[in-house]
Amino acid sequence: MTISGIITAIIIGAIIGALGRLFVRGRQNISILVTILIGIVAALLGTWIASLFDVKDTGGIDWIELLFQIVLAVIGVSIVAGMGGRKQTTP
Repeated sequence: MTISGIITAIIIGAIIGALGRLFVRGRQNISILVTILIGIVAALLGTWIASLFDVKDTGGIDWIELLFQIVLAVIGVSIVAGMGGRKQTTP
């Protein structure tokens, strides 16, 4: 992987992660770094799932692939934000 590939992955991860956070209700107490990591993972998994359904490369914008990526980012943000918000209290 080249430097430009890494930079592209970070930029795409930031965009997908931000879109994931946009669709999650409420406030998420997660850092921008975690958001970018979630976005990168969601982008990679979304591309893989799109290739399984043979919709990875379509004419124009790959809307279905993008939808997979955003849905996975929403799920990832929800899981990570939910994990940070749970605190054990003793009666």
